[in-house]
Amino acid sequence: MSQVRVTSEARGYAQHVHSGAHEFIVDEPLPVGGDEGPDPYALVLAALGACTAMTIQMIARNKQWPLGEVSVDLSYERIHAKDCEDCETKAGRAHRIERIIHIGGDLSQEQRDVLLDVAERCPVHRTLLEPKQLVTRLA
Repeated sequence: MSQVRVTSEARGYAQHVHSGAHEFIVDEPLPVGGDEGPDPYALVLAALGACTAMTIQMIARNKQWPLGEVSVDLSYERIHAKDCEDCETKAGRAHRIERIIHIGGDLSQEQRDVLLDVAERCPVHRTLLEPKQLVTRLA
């Protein structure tokens, strides 16, 4: 189970995030916020990219494949659902994440295809796609 605590000050939008022994700041970019850290969507993308790379590395190491560097480029945008070919609904807005995976190493096309398939099953990817229960309550 992962646990995080987020605290803020009365001024601005900067949020102080505490996760175990790690601390960092999340903020809104200028001119809305102070740009003291990445924005919340950048952290979602970072989580997906990191999980994708870790999952690919884990599988390649288990199979003893000659995997080189793995990098993942991600982008996020909100689009009109009517402009989305693969969206279930055509009403309102849709969230679109594009993920481009770069895999280094002397791998066959079959190995690369397996690793691409594995990327679709990384835990954060599944969390974003599977049904969720988000419970909110006041302390």
